[in-house]
Amino acid sequence: MSTHHPDATRMLDTRGYSGPTIHSTNPLHLLEKPVRDRITESYYWKEQCFALNAATICDKASQLTYIGGTYGQQKPTPFLCLLFKLLQLLPEREIVLLYLRQKEFKYLTALAAFYVRLTFEGKEVYRVLEPLLGDFRRLRRRTREGGWRLSWVDAFVDDLLVKDRVCATGLRKLPSRMVLEDLGQLEVRVSPLGEEIEEIDQEEEEQGDGRSRDSDEDEVEEVDGNGYVDDGEMSDRSD
Repeated sequence: MSTHHPDATRMLDTRGYSGPTIHSTNPLHLLEKPVRDRITESYYWKEQCFALNAATICDKASQLTYIGGTYGQQKPTPFLCLLFKLLQLLPEREIVLLYLRQKEFKYLTALAAFYVRLTFEGKEVYRVLEPLLGDFRRLRRRTREGGWRLSWVDAFVDDLLVKDRVCATGLRKLPSRMVLEDLGQLEVRVSPLGEEIEEIDQEEEEQGDGRSRDSDEDEVEEVDGNGYVDDGEMSDRSD
């Protein structure tokens, strides 16, 4: 594991930065400058994130009670501060996957998913995050206005995969999944709901065929031997 300074001052110094990069840029610059400034000025960053490492950050993440970006007067959430700390620490891939796949702390899973979306290559983002689309654990989300909203791990991961901005953070555009499939870099994704959807479609088709047969039977009219429609109206007319 690479060494790091207790605060982010050195990594944020734009004068000849020569440290590790993600997507050819300073990892901390994956968050926009106004957000970075608010994080480094916040009480939570100064008091709770100082000198954290890849092990102790798990303790902080286990204490999280909600996700979110900034709220109120652009105050950063602890969730966003810990994401910024992960970008400073740059933990090894195996450690990030341990964060992601453990089942005890759902907010640590969400934090790791956000980090994966920001730092991994496109095809790896799909491979690593798509299994979480079956994770239905509930999350609390802090809204920009300072209120609360109910969410779920799978919904949060879906946002990371399809949206351009999540939790006050602009996301690097992902390559199209279909393009990656055509290039042979990803296998075709089979939805876990595929069989249920097929059963519903089949039931609707059967119901539609039944309604069509009933309609055809209603339209059949009886005729007499002379080829006339045998109904009351014709009988009255002949009289």
